[in-house]
Amino acid sequence: MYYSSEIIVAVIPVLNHYVNTLGPGDAFRDWLVDTLGDRIKNKYCKVEVFKYSPSSHTVCRYKFKGEKYSVIVKFFAEPTGELKRYNASEAMVREYNNLMAARPIINVPMPIAIHQDFNCALVTEYISGRSLTWYLSHENDLYDKLTSVAHMQHRLHEHTRHDYYDKKKDFANFHKVLDHLNLDRPIREHFDQLLGKWWYSSLLDLKQGCMIHRDATPSNYIFRKDILYVLDLESSWYNAHYALDLGIMCSELKNHFQLQRGSGELAEPYIGHFLWHYSKNESDFLRITKIVPFFMGLGFLRSARLHRHYTHHKYLIKEAAACLTSLE
Repeated sequence: MYYSSEIIVAVIPVLNHYVNTLGPGDAFRDWLVDTLGDRIKNKYCKVEVFKYSPSSHTVCRYKFKGEKYSVIVKFFAEPTGELKRYNASEAMVREYNNLMAARPIINVPMPIAIHQDFNCALVTEYISGRSLTWYLSHENDLYDKLTSVAHMQHRLHEHTRHDYYDKKKDFANFHKVLDHLNLDRPIREHFDQLLGKWWYSSLLDLKQGCMIHRDATPSNYIFRKDILYVLDLESSWYNAHYALDLGIMCSELKNHFQLQRGSGELAEPYIGHFLWHYSKNESDFLRITKIVPFFMGLGFLRSARLHRHYTHHKYLIKEAAACLTSLE
């Protein structure tokens, strides 16, 4: 972890928490300055380091003092989540390539550099602003912000259509999430039966897949002066179903209102608004509203992994089952 050239600094897991200040002579700091070239005028400036948390990997902001410039660095060889064994170098290159692929279509942080020797570091531009999470928490201008997110998702999906949709991958992912939850046997068997009905239904079938974000949570959408940016394309998929991104976002909205306002039903107007502005027309909207519950179920189960030791876990499992039952 490149907080310092000498020691690892223990930090409290707080968003954007100051960690250290690096000066000339620190190998990582010097590489950053050299890589950024003309962006940094004073090559001897000090660099403040702030750590973001929680995150699936170590993620830091490097602020160049006196330069009014920052970058974000994700260290893929420093996993902090449940997944510990993976090819960090491949993951680093994959996100870099995903950002490059999405950049001509939607606003994403500009990928600047990668370096395997620095714990598989990916350097991107720093995007300041407020996340959709903030607007959700304050219910401030939320309809307009969701309209922007819907339009951006639609643009990404429409402009990245591929030859086929890999339906098997979606179901394998669903079962993988269920495996992580270690549900009681009767509950797991119930989910397996529900998934079987979706598998044999033609509702999910598509002639073409597309590129999706796959982790379309409110925290990954940032508004900088009303311009929307999408963050964290590490887990993006190709040949995927567009409705996965929709379902994840909708489940996040409902889960938020359940936790913060005591009723997930309060999210329904926002979910309807979001899906309407994603849709091309009324018939498209009606079709999407039949498909989205499948992926909302996945979204609730993903969230259940984070609440397995809390009573809210039961709500999430119940909601996931109800979403899948909507096919019947």
